[in-house]
Formats: sequence, structure tokens, C-alpha cells
Amino acid sequence: MNESSRESSAIEGFGSLAQPTRLAAVRHLLAVHPQSLPAGEIARLCEVPHNTMSTHLGILSRAGLISAERDGRAMNYRADVTGFRSLLDFLSRDCCNGRPELCGTAFDLPFEAIAIEPTEKFMTPAFNVLFLCTQNSARSIIAEALLEKIGRGRFRAYSAGAEPAREPVPEVIERLQALGHDVSRLRSKSWDEFKGPDAPRMDFIIALCDAPNGQFCPDLGGQFVTGAWPLPDPMQFTGSAAERTTLLNELYAMIRRRIEIFTSLPFDSLDRMAVKARLDEIGDTTRVSP
Repeated sequence: MNESSRESSAIEGFGSLAQPTRLAAVRHLLAVHPQSLPAGEIARLCEVPHNTMSTHLGILSRAGLISAERDGRAMNYRADVTGFRSLLDFLSRDCCNGRPELCGTAFDLPFEAIAIEPTEKFMTPAFNVLFLCTQNSARSIIAEALLEKIGRGRFRAYSAGAEPAREPVPEVIERLQALGHDVSRLRSKSWDEFKGPDAPRMDFIIALCDAPNGQFCPDLGGQFVTGAWPLPDPMQFTGSAAERTTLLNELYAMIRRRIEIFTSLPFDSLDRMAVKARLDEIGDTTRVSP
């Protein structure tokens, strides 16, 4: 994302908060984070009609500050801390003429307050997970965005490719944005970026190409666990725009289901071989459905 796009996203984010009801809604959601609240309960807390609240929640969702999930016929909403981090990063990037340490705790405290979330002791520090596909333009990009949101600080998500594209598939970025994900840091990149001594050490490397027998993992050093989750390539999707959107939504659902299972594994009670076996089970399409 270029500087102009970052500025537009920041304007949308701050603009969405520049209204009393929306600001109140966000504060209520932050107060219960990481739990969610039904739309009706948010409307009650903000003392506004339900239909009015729906409009405000839609604005906050499009700004990337909250996320929505369906529970039967109801919609629940949760504060999206990634969106708040992006706003704070935007504000602090040029702080004190490139020397943010001069600002003391002006930005550190709010950031830490937003970032704090309950974690199990075995998840400290967070696990680093690298998703791979050939071009790092669609499947691995979706997986990175999903794990960042679902992992909620317990996992750090990365993605890369053997032959990276110039940029992610625009349709993929558009869908992720529409679904409330922060896309500001998503880019196509080579797995060579993770080979240097200063690169983060990976705990898991998961390949997402649909021909797993032809895949291999780069030599990144360390003792990571590998897995293969073969998924269809959205670049091969054909049909009308509506049909392609439907297929992309189905791919998103498949990846989300796998990541939800992965993040719920009892890592504290599994040895290395058991974790590897569970990863392979997750990638088995006969076991995991959309």
C-alpha cells in the first residue's frame, strides 16, 4: 500500500471515530475485548435505534476498526485491534522528526493498552507461522491476514513465495478489506527475505499450493514444523465477476476453517511429531470442509 492509500485509510479510520455514537460503540467494544457484542446490545448501550446502530457499525467495519461475525440470525461485533494499531502507526511514523523516543510514552502506552490480550502461558512468546505458495499473491496472502486476526497476538503471521508476483491479486485485497482485514502490510515477497540472520525464526511453515507433492520448503534454519494444506489457485477461477467472488469467498472460508482448527490445537500437550500429524490432518480435504 502506497503512502496515499495509507493516508486515505487513516482519514477513513479517524473520520469513523469523529461521531459520538460510533466513538461510544468502539469504547464499549474495547471494554469487552476480546469478547464480542451483539448489534442489539451495542445499540442498547449507545441508546440509539437498532437500524441506526447498524449504519454506524457498517461505517466502523469498513474503516477496519471492528469486525463482524454471524451467529445464527444475529450479528456480533468485536473491536479489531489491528486497525487501531495501524492508526497509531500512522500517527507515530513521523513523530518528533523521526525520533519517536522523544515522545516518551505518548504512543507506547495506548499501543500496549490496545495490544494486551489474554494468552495461554505456552503461547509466550507467540508462534511465528510462514505461509507459502508459488507467487505469494492470493492463498498465502489470505492465510496471513486471517491468522493475524484469528491468532490475536498468540501467533505472528507471514507469507512468501518461491516466485513472488509484483503484488497481491487485487480481487483478493478487495475481498479482505471488505471482510474487515487490515491489508496495509500485505505484499508479495520472496521467501529469501526469511533466510537472513535478522529474519524472524519460524515455528511453522505451511505450504498452500494445490500440488503438495511438488512442493519443498526453503532452508530457513531453525527447527520449524512443516505442513501442506493444498488449496485451489484463485487465478484459475473462471466465470462472471459474481461467480469469481463466490469462489473467492469459498476459498476464504476453507482457509479460515483450517486456521481456526490450527489455532485451537493444544500445543502445550503435543510433542513435535503429534503437531506435525495434526497439521497434516488439517490439510486433508476429506477431513476439513468449507
